Amino acid sequence: MYIAVAGNIGSGKTTLTKLLAEHFQWAPEFESVNDNPYLKDFYGDMERWSFHLQVYFLNSRFNQIRKITQRDSTVIQDRSIYEDAYIFAKNLVDSSMMNRRDFENYYALFESMLDYVQPPKLLIYLDAEIPRLVQNIKSRGRDFEKNIPINYLINLNDLYRKWINGYNHGNLLRINMKSIDFVNNKADFYKIVEQVEAKISEESSSV
Repeated sequence: MYIAVAGNIGSGKTTLTKLLAEHFQWAPEFESVNDNPYLKDFYGDMERWSFHLQVYFLNSRFNQIRKITQRDSTVIQDRSIYEDAYIFAKNLVDSSMMNRRDFENYYALFESMLDYVQPPKLLIYLDAEIPRLVQNIKSRGRDFEKNIPINYLINLNDLYRKWINGYNHGNLLRINMKSIDFVNNKADFYKIVEQVEAKISEESSSV
């Protein structure tokens, strides 16, 4: 089974991916951050590096999915390929940080890849408010994330919610992060585990 965890920057995707992988003994696939050659440059000059960064992420995610489909074990992925196009690239072109020609070229590549992409059986979406995102970004202390504009996060959140409200690629678990702390509160984490188990059970019974 293929499961993906979606959410804005700082929503807790990577941490939840790790915790669920450990709990269920799933194989985790993480987003390329530390070895990404464009990320630091992008946060310094978004308009200059937006196209390069998005193509890098798109290619990385596509290769992850290709490997996932070849594995026999259950895999949980930190961020889905849909977010790259529908959220991040869309936000960049809407904000005039990627020109329309580059976006159309990028989006055509994304649509070509979709013919070879298996959607996740379950998408877990972490719905977090802006103050929570900012707090989490500050606490993890990545230098290249220090100057992320608040408006950038706000626009991403708006696009995420529009996308999730119309999501139809498979089963969806939406987790409201407003009053939950699955990192420091084990009870909150096990509530998520129960919800994930229920959604997987739904998926299995529908097959």
